[in-house]
Amino acid sequence: MTDAQDTAADSTRRSNGDTSPDDAGSSVPEAPTPLLEPREGIPPVVADEAALAEVVAAFAAGSGPVAVDAERASGYRYGQRAYLVQLRREGAGTALIDPVGCPDLSALGEALSGVEWVLHAATQDLPCLREIGMLPTRLFDTELAGRIAGFPRVGLGAMVENVLGFVLEKGHSAVDWSTRPLPEPWLRYAALDVELLVDLRDALEKELDRQGKLEWALQEFDAIASAPPAEPRKEPWRRTSGMHKVRRRRQLAVVRELWETRDRIAQRRDVSPGKVLSDAAIVEAALAVPANVHALAALNGFGHRTGRRQLEQWQAAVDRAKALPESELPQPGQPVTGPPPPRAWADKDPSAAARLSAARAAVSSLAERLSMPQENLISPDTVRRLCWQPPAPADAGTVSAALAGYGARPWQVELVTPELVSALSDKGA
Repeated sequence: MTDAQDTAADSTRRSNGDTSPDDAGSSVPEAPTPLLEPREGIPPVVADEAALAEVVAAFAAGSGPVAVDAERASGYRYGQRAYLVQLRREGAGTALIDPVGCPDLSALGEALSGVEWVLHAATQDLPCLREIGMLPTRLFDTELAGRIAGFPRVGLGAMVENVLGFVLEKGHSAVDWSTRPLPEPWLRYAALDVELLVDLRDALEKELDRQGKLEWALQEFDAIASAPPAEPRKEPWRRTSGMHKVRRRRQLAVVRELWETRDRIAQRRDVSPGKVLSDAAIVEAALAVPANVHALAALNGFGHRTGRRQLEQWQAAVDRAKALPESELPQPGQPVTGPPPPRAWADKDPSAAARLSAARAAVSSLAERLSMPQENLISPDTVRRLCWQPPAPADAGTVSAALAGYGARPWQVELVTPELVSALSDKGA
């Protein structure tokens, strides 16, 4: 065991033997230790097939869980592809893989099939890992484990510090990871992100077991690992920031045309859409519906730095929206597939509003007693759907079945069903 592992193990024993998560930070008597260098130094970046084959063989021969992380270029590049993948496993050490040079990591994914993957905030990294052929069959999410265990701060840096007594550098989390070559300080940061991830996993497993919550967490991890890819969002242009200001259908059409034009340009240039045209500029143009390029240029976001050719392409999008017949204009608001927004319940169905208020209070009280966030105890959307159209009669059997139908896991169903049955009964389901 290395010095780092030994210290981590000591910290783990301190923070999981006699203290609660709320006291984990204060359970480490000495100041947290800065973690400045990976144990074996910064490994070379794997960027060709020969080097990748060596990594695949090494990690297939390793033992125990594998720590996995990915770095994206959010805010710089189009989409959410991975620009660096970091892994660490006992017996294999740490690997840094460049998905630009090695775009197909399916052989590595196959070599790790059946191995537990340890990720922090797994749902953020799994989509970009799936794109390059890596998908776990089993996982342990240290961020979600921290939530269920009741830690108030669940970022990786906070968890490593509070649970293991080490301080991670977090200064490079928002850099442009598509940069080539990657600077050495960035690579050091990336390697350190997986340095203690398995140690953190082990400590959190003990803490969850101590609290009687380990089975709950395992069910959550299984649900994440088995979840299908997310469906493409319908009408993504409606998520333009500031859309609440846009009321008229013709204005909505301007937003749609500008958004779709921007998206095509951003995809072609492989840059973040916000670097092509800001959401604020799109909304500004939609509200004004400018008559020509000169009027467009006078709007915020289309100033003197915007070239004539660019102005003409944006004005062309506006003109397309202006030319649409009424029948092709978008409708205000998104199609509702579930209950209406809760703010409208009091007018639409006062009884449902009363049920929702009682159910929310019951869930909040239970979550507080269990020391976990309400949204991890049960999805707020599930509670809304149940209260809008409760089963009749609303007894333990029907409520349990409804919750399971909405995707609640068995541990959630068992815990919240009595609370929700009581809330629904009190308010006349």
